[in-house]
Parts: sequence; C-alpha cells; structure tokens
Amino acid sequence: MTQPFDPRRHRAQTERRLIIAGILILFVIGGGLIYVFYGGGAWLSGMLCMGAGVLLLLLLWGVLTLLDRLSRDHDEA
Repeated sequence: MTQPFDPRRHRAQTERRLIIAGILILFVIGGGLIYVFYGGGAWLSGMLCMGAGVLLLLLLWGVLTLLDRLSRDHDEA
C-alpha cells in the first residue's frame, strides 16, 4: 500500500538533494576550471576556500533547520 504524500518530508528531501547537487557542482566544475586555468596550487587554494564557504553555508542551514524543528515542536504543544 502506498503512503500518503507528506509535503514536509518531500520539502526536506528536496532541500537535501539540492544542497548536495550544488556542492558537487561547485567542487567538480569550479575546481576543474580552477585547475585548468591556474594549475594545481591554485586548485588546492580554491578547494580550501570553497570548503570553508560550504562549511559556513551548512552551518547556517543547520541552524535554520534546528529553528524550524523547534518552532514546529512549539506549535504542536
């Protein structure tokens, strides 16, 4: 039997997939272009900078997700 459609689960799953795809595109295409145009040293530098930026974005996303869950728990009580 099929499960009923859950829009919150669908939204969370879609957000997760988009974030993972964006990070992969950033590192694969961005990193590849840096390597092709500027070489290995610049590629390593670019990877470190992109990694730090991604960590900050993931931290922000985690905080917002936590706030969303806390507000949902508060609404149900």
